[in-house]
Amino acid sequence: MSFHQHARNELSAKRAAYEKQPKHALVGLDGFVDTIVTPVALRTAQGDAFTPIATITDFGQRVLSAAGKSTNIELYPRMEKLGGNGPIMGNALVAAGSTLTYVGAIGSGAPHPVFADMAARSREAILLCAPASTTAVEFEDGKLMLGQMRTLDEITYDKLVAVLGVEGLAKQLDAADLVALVNWTMIPNMTGVFEGLLKNILPVLPLRERIFFFDLADPEKRSSHDLVHALGIIARFEKYGRVTLGLNFKEAQQVYAALGLGVSEGEEEPVLRDLASKIRAKLSLSCVVVHPRKSAACATPDGDWWVPGPYCEKPLITTGAGDHFNAGFTTGQLLGLSPRACLALGVCASGHYVRSAHSPSLADLETFLARWQ
Repeated sequence: MSFHQHARNELSAKRAAYEKQPKHALVGLDGFVDTIVTPVALRTAQGDAFTPIATITDFGQRVLSAAGKSTNIELYPRMEKLGGNGPIMGNALVAAGSTLTYVGAIGSGAPHPVFADMAARSREAILLCAPASTTAVEFEDGKLMLGQMRTLDEITYDKLVAVLGVEGLAKQLDAADLVALVNWTMIPNMTGVFEGLLKNILPVLPLRERIFFFDLADPEKRSSHDLVHALGIIARFEKYGRVTLGLNFKEAQQVYAALGLGVSEGEEEPVLRDLASKIRAKLSLSCVVVHPRKSAACATPDGDWWVPGPYCEKPLITTGAGDHFNAGFTTGQLLGLSPRACLALGVCASGHYVRSAHSPSLADLETFLARWQ
């Protein structure tokens, strides 16, 4: 039996019960207004009558040719949408049947319009500050995320306490089956948030089954010292639940090197299994998952697993694909699926999203698994 069928059987066995009694997710802390754009190479008429700059290499050459001179590059807007690792993941978790409390940079006074639907579908939306903004320049071989994120400086442990109170913050964490704290890289004070929760909140909560999920979000611009320090603090959450660290391939390479494990190259199955296994063992975490664009691997104390992905040559959208993987994978964890089935839900959630620009339901995921051969 194929892994698709195994995953579909596991999902089918758990789906009805989960839809009747869903688990609850607490997600934060970022928030972005994303403008998805296509760079124009040659315009022939107004609107979308143009040839795009197809690759990042082509775009880079256009920029380099302007050195010592100047150039104009048109960015054609495709859509404006909610963005940020947390909101996209939270939205996808709701679509897959979980209940959600979102806390983060989604508005000041009232949710920004792009977050209005998510806030309406959530059990609660807690506003910390105005959102940051991103211009996502999409190419055939990747994307460039050009961000303005000064508002994220306002996100601190003290701000959480000021908005929620110590008792309110404790209540939110206690109610959550999944606590997803994402985008460490772009929130300068996120390590301090981790430390505040570990020191003041988590020790007073009753112990119960709980998943903590962390996504670093491309730590290239942070120092290795900061990264290793944050990873050590993330590992301390194991005392209060099961920790999953989610990494795309580039992030996994950066973490692998920062932890002194060497240099890892290639995206083949053995390489991905090795990355996940060695990072997990080094940090003593419950789970590490590594997800390039074409496959995914994870490791737990019981072993490691790998699945290919339903790669899409011409995606409708790519911004948010990784966050949908995270939502699919953690939905599998909340359902109590096997690690390999969690991987399958992750790649299917991402695969469905890049083809449709919509977050999938559990029914969508089951259908995707049935059709993906």
